[in-house]
Amino acid sequence: MDASIVIISLPAIFRGIGLDPLAAGNIGYLLWMILGYLLVSAVLVVVLGRLGDMFGRVRIYNLGFLVFACASVALSLDPFRAGAGALWLILWRVVQAFGGSMLTANSAAILTDAFPSRQRGMALGVNQITALAGQFLGLLAGGLLAAVDWRAVFWVSVPISITGTVWSYLSLRETATGVRGRVDWLGNITFATGAGVLLAGITYGIQPYGGRATGWTNPWVLAGLTGGVLLLLVFCLVETRVAEPMFRLSLFTVRSFAAGNLAALLTAIARGGLQFMLIIWLQGIWLPLHGYDFEETPLWAGIFMLPLTLGFLIAGPLSGYLSDRFGSRVFSTSGLIVVAGSFLGLLALPVNFDYGMFAALLLLNGIGQGMFSAPNTSSIMGSVPARYRGVASGMRSTFQNSGTALSIGVFFSLMVSGLASSLPATLSSGLQAHGVPAATAHEAAGLPPVSTLFATFLGENPVGHLLGADTLGRLGAAQHATLTGHTFFPGLVSGPFHQGLTIVFGVAAGMALVSALASALRGGRERPDGDPAQDTPHDAPRDTPQDDSETGRAAQHRTPSSP
Repeated sequence: MDASIVIISLPAIFRGIGLDPLAAGNIGYLLWMILGYLLVSAVLVVVLGRLGDMFGRVRIYNLGFLVFACASVALSLDPFRAGAGALWLILWRVVQAFGGSMLTANSAAILTDAFPSRQRGMALGVNQITALAGQFLGLLAGGLLAAVDWRAVFWVSVPISITGTVWSYLSLRETATGVRGRVDWLGNITFATGAGVLLAGITYGIQPYGGRATGWTNPWVLAGLTGGVLLLLVFCLVETRVAEPMFRLSLFTVRSFAAGNLAALLTAIARGGLQFMLIIWLQGIWLPLHGYDFEETPLWAGIFMLPLTLGFLIAGPLSGYLSDRFGSRVFSTSGLIVVAGSFLGLLALPVNFDYGMFAALLLLNGIGQGMFSAPNTSSIMGSVPARYRGVASGMRSTFQNSGTALSIGVFFSLMVSGLASSLPATLSSGLQAHGVPAATAHEAAGLPPVSTLFATFLGENPVGHLLGADTLGRLGAAQHATLTGHTFFPGLVSGPFHQGLTIVFGVAAGMALVSALASALRGGRERPDGDPAQDTPHDAPRDTPQDDSETGRAAQHRTPSSP
């Protein structure tokens, strides 16, 4: 929930700390409030999964809950306003993400240790679908809490994280023996720096530069992208040379592991794009066109997106249970085909759609993602030896979190490109048609498309901000009411927005189909003991019967009759 709860609450947060969301210098604050959490999650989960293998997965997991609780308290007590208040929130969101990464890096490994292979899909399915459903429930919770007080968005995490800290310390026990080893410092540094610089470059690439709609020609952005890729290549070289690597590249010789992670990466990019585009579509266009006040759109956007979460909750545990009996490939592949079909359906909808059809397509998308996520996670985790499950869990989370972060750069760039081609002329002519002088209308139409995109993302009508009180005061009362009302700006941007939406959902459907192909190539079912039959990497000793019996005994020791 905390990964997404801030996204839909940003309008209330910006108003609460007194920050103008349309000021050019504040776009960076907005992006880093979203991306700071995702960036840390993408960079650190492998490191923390490796530390779980070395020092105990439950120990790292418990510590993560404690860090998360402390950061949640600090977020709810932001003492500053404007830019300083935004920096406080960004800093503590990064700390919160550090604690959250300790949890996500080790949760799948803890479950894989505790459950035998015949129950593993169901267990991981419940865990995975709860996490994914939480991302969308966070949108609803953010809308509800932001309507009360912007600080309530952070208050909600405090009792949950404190309870989780106590509960995890009291209830969880180590079921796997930690393997002491050395920390791969060079690998950690090159990976964290490379991934961080690359994602930061993508973040600034979607901001305007030198009169252009995006910043992909900015020398600093180009340097960040190039430097990030080079550092990741150095990281790959380092990992083949050190005795105890952080990122065990040899696991990619396991076909189920490699195919499952590729499918997860592409699906995460498509899912992230869907999440952001739906928020923009609902908050900035559809809800205002149907008479909802801009201040209320975050709440109603979360409510109208509930069919997506419902689909997750229906299909996730069921597909996890069935994949234990019939294998992962058929469910994960079929689910991705369903996801691709739902994207094509959304692409065909008009901007001012009928909600019944929209809800049906969201439900279909949620069902497809639920069919994919649980079996795919079970396949990935069941394809590696027990001693590498912590690092495998971290690698899986890295691909998923990186995909969500990349989706912002990919889909926002596609949308901005679509808006840049037609929005300025549409905005200028629309303003002049309502009595705005041509020079003023042309100047207002020069607003960077990314600012317009964020205005719709935040459920904000920027017309009053663009024209100013003097221009609006010289217009008649009727024109003033029209320009600042519910329908003018959403109706004006709906045409250019639909052009961008067509590109976005077309690319997302293509990614889902490529993911389906990768999933289909993962191979047959894993062996019952969870050890890949022929695909175990040469430097990853496969589990012996003793390993698996230890897993079974560990699961048995969790029963009430155990000493």
